[in-house]
Amino acid sequence: MEYVLSMLKKLMACHSPSGFTGPVAALAAAEFRSLGFPARLTKKGCVLAELGGEGNPLAISAHIDTLGGMVAEIKSNGRLRLTRIGGLQANNVEAENCVIHTRFGKTFSGTMQLNQPSAHTNEKYAESKRDFEGMEVVIDEDTDSREATEALGIAVGDFVCFDPRTVITETGYLKSRFLDDKLSAAILFGIAREIKDGALKPRRKVYACLTVYEEVGHGCSAVVPEDVAELLCVDMGCVGEGLGCNERKVSICAKDSCGPYDYDMTTALIRIAKEQNLAYAVDVYPHYCSDADAALSAGRDLRHALIGPGVYASHGYERSHLEGVENTLALIRGYLTA
Repeated sequence: MEYVLSMLKKLMACHSPSGFTGPVAALAAAEFRSLGFPARLTKKGCVLAELGGEGNPLAISAHIDTLGGMVAEIKSNGRLRLTRIGGLQANNVEAENCVIHTRFGKTFSGTMQLNQPSAHTNEKYAESKRDFEGMEVVIDEDTDSREATEALGIAVGDFVCFDPRTVITETGYLKSRFLDDKLSAAILFGIAREIKDGALKPRRKVYACLTVYEEVGHGCSAVVPEDVAELLCVDMGCVGEGLGCNERKVSICAKDSCGPYDYDMTTALIRIAKEQNLAYAVDVYPHYCSDADAALSAGRDLRHALIGPGVYASHGYERSHLEGVENTLALIRGYLTA
């Protein structure tokens, strides 16, 4: 668990909205290699590692891209209007610190604010709409014009990354932006570490896939090796009204908005969870598509399933728990050795 949490912190500290994932992919590939596993970057920047084993190939996947923003306009006041990357909600990043990454190596700090953020000067502060038209990034530089901001080196198309604010409480709660899905990626590193140490001996050939375009819909569309028969996608488990999962459980998804998951794989996962007395929930996700869906939509002939630690407040300031991590690790172990 210490290793999983250390990897979570490393991944969280590396900004990686979809399309700006080179540094985090390099970090991930280097970590797999340090554990002794062959790892490479695919043409579009996903990470593919071979974890060993023989026969009946399985791929386990998670994604290391996150939500974020991109500069859509440098306004006449020198501030930035953003366009969202993935499902980022403007109201969830109000008053959040961020970093602007220019395409040529410079970085600048800033804060996302309402266009009129002071309650002392804006009588309609409470009713102001929180969207990307009514909000702007205030740059921590002396600039009050488009020309002054451009002179800094900031341009349309630059990526804007928000502070994850990662906290691990004494009660075992994990709080951070982007637990979706860097927590699952850290769990896959935990599995790799157990294989390396000999604590886990899979009964089949195993690949680990870390994708980089999941938040925009095509993460796993072209990374799964041709010999793979099954894809076990590890992504955040939904927590909300009408669902059985919470932050301490591992979620097994029976169906999402793209359709049902493979019957036999899902049944096997439920059986393992029962046999091992894991805290788990089987749920139907109402507004969700996974990397497994992307692989099938791309034409791959695969059996597919989806599990993950319960994550509360997805696409906002998210929360999970160490017990959810432990239950997810146990379910993956069980499936690899079944």
